[in-house]
Amino acid sequence: MRLPLCPPAAYERLKPDDDCMREECGVFGTYTNGSGLDAAEAAYYGLFALQHRGQESAGIAVSRKGKIDCHKAMGLVSGRFCDGLASLKGGTFAIGHVRYSTTGDSLLVNAQPLVVEAPFGQLALAHNGNIINAKELRTELEAEGITFQTTIDSEIIAALIAKNSGKGLVEGISYAMERLKGSYALVLMTKDSVIGVRDPKGMRPLALGSHNGAYVFASESCAFDTIGAEFIRDVRPGEIIIAGRTGLKSHQAVRSTDTALCIFEYVYFARPDSDIDGISVHKARERAGELLAISCPADVDVVSAVPDSSLPAAMGYARQAGLPFIIALTKNRYMGRTFIEPSQNRREMDVSLKFSALKRNVRGKRVLLVDDSIVRGTTSKYIVDMLKTAGAKEVHLRVSSPPVMHPCCFGIDTSSYEQLIGANHSIEEIRKFIGADSLSYLSIEDLHKTVECAACNFCAGCFNGRYPEDVSALIKRGGKHILNR
Repeated sequence: MRLPLCPPAAYERLKPDDDCMREECGVFGTYTNGSGLDAAEAAYYGLFALQHRGQESAGIAVSRKGKIDCHKAMGLVSGRFCDGLASLKGGTFAIGHVRYSTTGDSLLVNAQPLVVEAPFGQLALAHNGNIINAKELRTELEAEGITFQTTIDSEIIAALIAKNSGKGLVEGISYAMERLKGSYALVLMTKDSVIGVRDPKGMRPLALGSHNGAYVFASESCAFDTIGAEFIRDVRPGEIIIAGRTGLKSHQAVRSTDTALCIFEYVYFARPDSDIDGISVHKARERAGELLAISCPADVDVVSAVPDSSLPAAMGYARQAGLPFIIALTKNRYMGRTFIEPSQNRREMDVSLKFSALKRNVRGKRVLLVDDSIVRGTTSKYIVDMLKTAGAKEVHLRVSSPPVMHPCCFGIDTSSYEQLIGANHSIEEIRKFIGADSLSYLSIEDLHKTVECAACNFCAGCFNGRYPEDVSALIKRGGKHILNR
């Protein structure tokens, strides 16, 4: 059922920074095992490769001489971490985290990794995902006398594991996995091990790699390339892998055939040089562009992309359609998020700082522009206007994913239907709002063709409203999580 139409002015009030899907976090962990790598340095460079998954805070925890030391800072890895890194050198175990939070929780106290006390000693944890029964679990644990220092659901995971590890760490993790509902890829660290854990449905990615006897966990395989590590395999849904001085030990804590990896990893979140569950992200995006050219042709002169995640799809479209691919937009690599209150002039300035049009490439041409998604529509509107101001004769927009019509409760910051232009307007209404000469989307059937032969099934709830867990209560409350990450 479609909701009552929201006036376009409601989307105009949003800043261009807000006009995309944002993944919550990236995690990294390593046991260097005399490989020549310093654990803290390996984590530092691994987080660089995962910076696209979170830009609000970063942290590294290192185990040295039986004690865990941790350094966390707000901002980018490169901007705030050099001084703290020197104090962490000399360890053989390390985990790291980059974070993107939802509104109101961008605080240093909520930065990760978290360090808690457990029966066996200290435990550090970094988490990517979202626990949908966090409120109930927190209430239960507080009634048992546990005090929380943060407002994030990751601390609930750490508390569950620590509280139930009297018979061993694997038992504590397994118990937590039985109680948790939602998405999580975890890296944990004790004084003598690093552990990777993936939720039973595999909603968030987690990969295992190696380097000269060292073992590495990361949200994406692209992080391995940064430190010269080789991809071994993806952590299986429901699996616990422990890396320590006796090698690797795998425990299949929960067996599940009902897997549900977030399909938006291939659309937007992941870097194109990553492979996730047997599928190349770059190839999946190229295939999306090819299928889009077949199903949604246009009478145009050139094909271009909204940089950067849309480039493979645009190249696939151009190749399939037999059209020249050009660069119509360049992107400022050094612009972060802005927090100045939006105004009409400010919104336009933000887009012009982030993107600029190549006038000589588009002047007098009918341009087909490929984007990976339209969430709120504000940036698309300004980009179309920018290209027409630069002299483009026509601008036709093609989207390499279906309309985003439903909120996500599993770790993405689309918390309510009101935020989504696709939930409230028809494609033609969106086209008029954006100002494009035509607008078409990839079908959900074709989107699934881009990830055929993957080692898992997928969650496409943001497109079709079918979720791997019951989130009806959250949706009725506007989708706002009690504990936003």
